[in-house]
Amino acid sequence: MDYRQIIRHITRFIFYVGVQVVLLKNLVVFDAAFCFVYIGFLIFLPINTSRSLAMILGFFLGLTVDIFYDSLGIHAAACVLIGALRPFWLNTLTPQGGYDTGMSPGLLQMGFGWFSGFTLVVVLVHHFSIFYIETGGFSMFFFTLVKVISSAIFTFLVLILFQLLFNRNRTF
Repeated sequence: MDYRQIIRHITRFIFYVGVQVVLLKNLVVFDAAFCFVYIGFLIFLPINTSRSLAMILGFFLGLTVDIFYDSLGIHAAACVLIGALRPFWLNTLTPQGGYDTGMSPGLLQMGFGWFSGFTLVVVLVHHFSIFYIETGGFSMFFFTLVKVISSAIFTFLVLILFQLLFNRNRTF
């Protein structure tokens, strides 16, 4: 990885965390849907990113968000989980010809079907872990499930919007 790619990933990290803590921290739709767009940083990492690197980056991403949310590691735990499961899910969705070297998941690069299959699962796992850890178990299962599903849809739609706004020929 050359210095330009490292600078681009640092810029993406700052962008996603900045949007999350400045614009989306207090945005809640119908008291149920929260937007956690910062996970886009992990979702759009290059496909060949190792599991250990994705978990380390996820930890620092989640910890940074936890600092602003005062959430005691909930976001860090969910992001580490995503980092651990991401390579497995990418291998499950591998197209017949395989992935190109250095390719990143993206709506324009992979198509809507592949993109939504990959992104929705990752977002649902993240949101499920965030909200059920926050609740402290499954005591309010259906109430929390409504938050998980509505927040996942909200986050997914914003990630699609970001892909359409910022990705023309390359990943952001």
